Amino acid sequence: MKNNSIKTISLSLLVMALWGSLFPFIKIGYNSFNISASSIPDILMFASVRFIVSGLIVCAICLIKREKIATPKLKNAGNIFIMGLFSIVLHYTFTYIGLSTTDSSKTALIKQLGALLYVCSSFLFFKSEKFNLLKIVGAMIGFCGIIAINYSPDGITFSSGDILIILASICTVVASIISKKSVEHNSPYWITGISQLSGGMILFVAALSLGGEMLNFTLKSTAVFAYICTASISGYTLWYYVLKSNSLSKMFIIKFAEPLFACVFGAILLSENIFKIQYLVAFVLISLGIILGNKTEK
Repeated sequence: MKNNSIKTISLSLLVMALWGSLFPFIKIGYNSFNISASSIPDILMFASVRFIVSGLIVCAICLIKREKIATPKLKNAGNIFIMGLFSIVLHYTFTYIGLSTTDSSKTALIKQLGALLYVCSSFLFFKSEKFNLLKIVGAMIGFCGIIAINYSPDGITFSSGDILIILASICTVVASIISKKSVEHNSPYWITGISQLSGGMILFVAALSLGGEMLNFTLKSTAVFAYICTASISGYTLWYYVLKSNSLSKMFIIKFAEPLFACVFGAILLSENIFKIQYLVAFVLISLGIILGNKTEK
């Protein structure tokens, strides 16, 4: 294996570990800030402050290192704003509200639907991506994994939280397609900072208009918040950096490691029961679906 491939895989797995850890940490954040699962305005306020702080930090770093980080071109401002709308505003509105009623490990599994959707439709957006029947087979198998998560003796049901996480995964696909086009000509640092700052500000206005209250910082909540911001900044910046020189569909193979990390962190930090047969079946089916979707027909 070439050194460049090892570096790509290592950085990608680090991103998955960071993103996977965020699922349980966000739930811990709700508890630390005394945010009720039924208070959507307060949930949105939590998300907005996270991204405003993260965006400001990244933009400040870009300004300090301006001679090494190229300023984004004005013609790409629209793409970066739209990416912020889907990757931050819509994606995290659905994710944060969905997480308030759904286990973090289950949430991470459902969100892999986004990877499947992209793998099986990438040929529509990029000439370098080719259509083949294995992608359709992979999508069908992977979707069976999503259904398996929600299986119970009483039948297959999807809660409102599950549906919100599915919507979040669709937003991930849209944001990834836009980001792939944007990072080809722009610094991943600026894209991370601008998209998170603009998305956070939109969420902040929405939270205030709905009656959301400002966060009450304590020693514990500040520590949790600091980790969430650090993991968010590092994860997104590394992901956009890796995207600059790699195929999105191949990168999405690695994304099935995200729910694995989420399950491990969920069990350690929240004592979640991850040893459910539905979770194992879903993980295998979703992983198989993504791998098949990235296989090239001979």
